[in-house]
Amino acid sequence: MTTLSTHVLDSAGGKPASGIAVKLLRGDEVVAVDVTDADGRIGRLADVEHGLYQLAFDTSAYSTFFPEVTITFVVADDRHHHVPLLLSPFSYSTYRGS
Repeated sequence: MTTLSTHVLDSAGGKPASGIAVKLLRGDEVVAVDVTDADGRIGRLADVEHGLYQLAFDTSAYSTFFPEVTITFVVADDRHHHVPLLLSPFSYSTYRGS
């Protein structure tokens, strides 16, 4: 088992995206729900086992074009997993953080 964290950056505004609701799903099961803090972070969203997960970000306050962003990823080792989201009005990107 390992830990999972995330953060959201408003890359158009050059600042953290606070107040973003985030759901962690494993299949149809909601594993955890939280909201990004003033620094755009959720430091410890959940403890996760190996498997396929989705992070669903309610981005409607930042982008009407992408009102929700879902990132699907695999936990295949026991290292800490950090999945950031960089958001702008008409695009987004992600990567495996540290």
